[in-house]
Amino acid sequence: MAVLTDTEATWLTTKEAAARMSRGREALTGGRARVTPHTIRQWVTRGHLDPPRVTLDGKALHRLDDVARAELATRGRALRLVGIGTQ
Repeated sequence: MAVLTDTEATWLTTKEAAARMSRGREALTGGRARVTPHTIRQWVTRGHLDPPRVTLDGKALHRLDDVARAELATRGRALRLVGIGTQ
């Protein structure tokens, strides 16, 4: 799961972050919405998520807490896109 863990944060690759966030998104939408690695990269592009740290072998690492905040910030739109209203 986590590539790097320290006392401050858990770090995930883009693929791991997408898988972790997708579980919650799919549960909320009955499998109609998910988070992909492309979604994670778009969150960075759109400013919902800080740019990742990059390892020496070129892997992008995101903080779990930051990814969770980005998912929460984008959840309402994702739910609306699959026809689920938010109150």
